[in-house]
Amino acid sequence: MRHRPVADVSHLPTYDFGSASPMWWGTLAFIALEATGFALAIGTYFYLAVLARHWPIGAPAPDLLPGTAVLVILVASVVPNHMIEVWARRQDLAKVRLGMVVMSIVGILPLIVRIWEFPALRISWDQNAYGSIVWFLLGLHTTHLLTDVGDTIVLAVLMFTQKGKAGRRFSDVSDNAFYWDFVVVSWVVLYLVIYWAPRM
Repeated sequence: MRHRPVADVSHLPTYDFGSASPMWWGTLAFIALEATGFALAIGTYFYLAVLARHWPIGAPAPDLLPGTAVLVILVASVVPNHMIEVWARRQDLAKVRLGMVVMSIVGILPLIVRIWEFPALRISWDQNAYGSIVWFLLGLHTTHLLTDVGDTIVLAVLMFTQKGKAGRRFSDVSDNAFYWDFVVVSWVVLYLVIYWAPRM
């Protein structure tokens, strides 16, 4: 039996940006799963808070300075992150390279501040239920920060190689910027839970 092509699709691009890309949908599904994890952890926090006579249990409210510093860094990072998104869609290699180096540095900064943030919770993780849940919330977000910073550094290095000139890498940079927005938004929510809920 002879097969006859119905349409020649060889001229179509092998990658795209945003919702036209399968990787974007994969990133969105990953974000949905992680957001569910955050929601369950936050739900646990408020469940424990309702059961406790006093909240926080056996500790003062966390010191605001380190957590606020992380918040300022992450919110400020939205500007270069969105610039990279624009440059990636334009496939401007020089600007994407510069932006990825900047975002790698910006991603490391909150991790450095977080070294002081855990002690600023003013409670040990194993002291009581309150200590366990706030350390878990902070640790969960730290894991997401580490994951995306690692991805950003790898992509930054790739953009300086021959592979960085491939159009598909620009789509990867765009997806990475999309995920970073989730990391920022999730910290805004967790910041309110960890630092301001005990003060209410």
